[in-house]
Amino acid sequence: MDDMDKRLIAALRHDARASLSDLAAGLGVTRTTVRGRIEKLQARGDILGFSVVLREDALQDPVRGLMMIGIEGRGTERIIRQLQGMSAVRHIHSTNGRWDVIIEIGTETLESFDRVLFEIRRLEGIVASETSLLLSTRKSS
Repeated sequence: MDDMDKRLIAALRHDARASLSDLAAGLGVTRTTVRGRIEKLQARGDILGFSVVLREDALQDPVRGLMMIGIEGRGTERIIRQLQGMSAVRHIHSTNGRWDVIIEIGTETLESFDRVLFEIRRLEGIVASETSLLLSTRKSS
């Protein structure tokens, strides 16, 4: 992927609905070049698709945190399924090291955040956890 591809992807991340003409003008190339680059990026699998971002998707939860979870034995898949069903759980990551799973939680208030932590800690098979509140986001994709 060269510099032009990276600039094109950045422009598409900013506005995936931009016309080929607008993209070409912003990048200083022809519409044919933009179309060809997009087709090449899709064919290679660099661009997997385009999506709609709703306003509620862009709004951040007022209270967010990361919870690192230690799981007993072979219960990871079962616990991940349970976590997937919780509306306050925004992201679930498997990891290595001390913790088996790291999740991002988002809620409206500290009280509701605390209730979610309590609910998660009560799941059978969770043996340890550590939680950190996210104070601010310095960079987001």
